[in-house]
Amino acid sequence: MAPRKDFEDKATVPIQPVPGKRGYEFGGPLGAFVFIFGLSTLIYCLTFLCNDVSGCPVPSLLNPSTLSLDKLKEEAGWPQEGLKAFFDVRVTVWVLSYYVLSLVLYVFLPGEVVEGTELACKGRLRYKFNALPSAILILGGLALGTYMHGADFVVWTFLWDNYVQIITANLIICVVLAIFVYARSFSIPAPGQPNPELRELAPGGHSGNALYDFFIGRELNPRVQLPIPFVDEASRTIDINVWCEMRPGLLGWIILNLSNIARQYRTYGYITNSIVLSTVFQTFYVLDALYMEPAVLTTMDVIMDGFGYMLSFGHLVWVPFIYNIQTRYLAVFPLELRLREILLILAVTGAGYAIFRGANNQKNRFRRDPSDPRTMHIKYIQTSSGSKLMISGWWGLARHINYLGDWLMSWSYSLPTGIAGYTIIESINSSGDMQKQAIQTPEVRGWGMIFTYFFLVYFGALLIHREGRDEEKCKSKYGTDWERYTSIVRSRIIPGIY
Repeated sequence: MAPRKDFEDKATVPIQPVPGKRGYEFGGPLGAFVFIFGLSTLIYCLTFLCNDVSGCPVPSLLNPSTLSLDKLKEEAGWPQEGLKAFFDVRVTVWVLSYYVLSLVLYVFLPGEVVEGTELACKGRLRYKFNALPSAILILGGLALGTYMHGADFVVWTFLWDNYVQIITANLIICVVLAIFVYARSFSIPAPGQPNPELRELAPGGHSGNALYDFFIGRELNPRVQLPIPFVDEASRTIDINVWCEMRPGLLGWIILNLSNIARQYRTYGYITNSIVLSTVFQTFYVLDALYMEPAVLTTMDVIMDGFGYMLSFGHLVWVPFIYNIQTRYLAVFPLELRLREILLILAVTGAGYAIFRGANNQKNRFRRDPSDPRTMHIKYIQTSSGSKLMISGWWGLARHINYLGDWLMSWSYSLPTGIAGYTIIESINSSGDMQKQAIQTPEVRGWGMIFTYFFLVYFGALLIHREGRDEEKCKSKYGTDWERYTSIVRSRIIPGIY
């Protein structure tokens, strides 16, 4: 009987299929090169060119005829040690400690274990989710420290004073992770071989061009198992992509916002409604994402994309250090909003939330139970695959109407900065001490929007790119049914416009 059991055990081990293949994206190898080196440079540029030393933007940029490298470096607060000052061992150790803390909370806090979508090899990976309680514990600790020490709490001063070095530390971590998963991806079982660990190549990640594959990510859902014998398998298994997406970067974004609020209070002795409003909206977005953490398993980042430099950089560097620019600006330029401005921001945000949540709720209810009284009126196309495509209600207005709501909600991050721009002037106070003050002059008014509204432009471009990939996927899945659907629902994101 033993040989039969061995045969049955082997039969249950998934066999590695021939991996799917997708063409180049983001401009192929040349685009990968530009993204790898260009985006990290951009983050440093945005940090130095909108600062608390000379203004936002630095004055020289508005007077190109008098622009010189030495003057630009002085106004940007360029360190005397040059690039060497970008890295600090002590700062890097503390940043790593933050990652370790998040990892420890992931392993030892209880969490919900969920199966992912079916893979090409017909298996399903299991995921543990506890990002929300982890975040609550960390934020609770920060709240306690703030209660005891106020705006001078060491975490808040550390984050502001070492901002550039913190960027560098996260950049190093992201590069190391990308190199690790790229090198490890070459141990994935070949087609036809047993695949007990359910490891697969991403459809777009094995082009054969090393630079492009490193950027886009060769392996789908790369995982590591920690050598901790006294916890269950789900707790010691780290899905690197999901862990990076849902934990250090997202929470780091909010922590940076809070440090910016503390900096504003240390400088001016008060907190403006603009920085509170922007932070509240961003915090709501993050906590909502953490609350709905299992939903990440249905995103393209997890289903289709390999984990390479692109996602590593996006999760750990781009999100926290691009998304906190608005509150960093307001920490230096304390803008107090009038009631009508607050109402306008709330109206735009409310409209976005109504579209986003209304569309997603309608879709989810229709999928669960088309006879639900709230969705019985929805018209649809029955596809040959068995799915139903809605052609009325929210989804009759545009094929990706939820993206419009998502984009409108993101305006609440930038609108509190107003018509942005300031310059730093020095003056003598009543005590005879030199003090710096951020003021807005006609010359700089509006130019700061390049920084504070950059997120909106980027996020809009990202959603359009996602929409294009969604269209490609749906066209492949539904075939002629999708063509019939698009002939009825013509708009992609914005009804009647795009």
